[in-house]
Amino acid sequence: MFYELATLTLPFGTAGTAAQNVQAFCTAPEAQGELLACWFTDIGPLNQMIVLRGFADLASLQAERDRTQKSASPFGCGEIFQKLEQHSYQGFPWMTPVRPSAESGISGPVYEIRTYGIKPGGVQATIDLWEQYVPPREKLSPCVVAMVALDGPLRFTNIWAYPTLDARSKARTDAVAQGIWPPKGGPAHLTTDMVSTIALPTAVSPLK
Repeated sequence: MFYELATLTLPFGTAGTAAQNVQAFCTAPEAQGELLACWFTDIGPLNQMIVLRGFADLASLQAERDRTQKSASPFGCGEIFQKLEQHSYQGFPWMTPVRPSAESGISGPVYEIRTYGIKPGGVQATIDLWEQYVPPREKLSPCVVAMVALDGPLRFTNIWAYPTLDARSKARTDAVAQGIWPPKGGPAHLTTDMVSTIALPTAVSPLK
């Protein structure tokens, strides 16, 4: 499964309008892929809308990227956003594809989006370690997706769902105490370039 993670930096007071426009753009008849999530940041870089779209193959992702880039109003927000970034990813091959909350049963409303730099040669080792360690870790909180970037610096992004911020803290503390997270040996493959953002679903987000 392939994914695009787009980030729109917005002026104050425009999130509601932007979300409606994003939904219309991503569900238009000519659109490819599927809108999976539309979040607004709460902790971390603020005034950002983060849009997750899923694609069955790389060709569909590239075609939709081309449509977006050639649009006079990308995501229907060309006259709203101050900056737009789009990044392409491939999901870890063993992971279940991301589905909306109505299908998967996964919901937040607190989502943590974490991006880690990967050292050269560390991609496959990271994928293998996460395949081993994510199942026990998911008994504490679900991993929405883990995916390797196809452009930009070598890195991967993982997204986790929690009912509350307190639940997030407890799950992370319990995982360390039980010795099931982080994956043993995993940090050796990562750089210190790490970013974490807490985001909440907008009204149009299929991941609730």
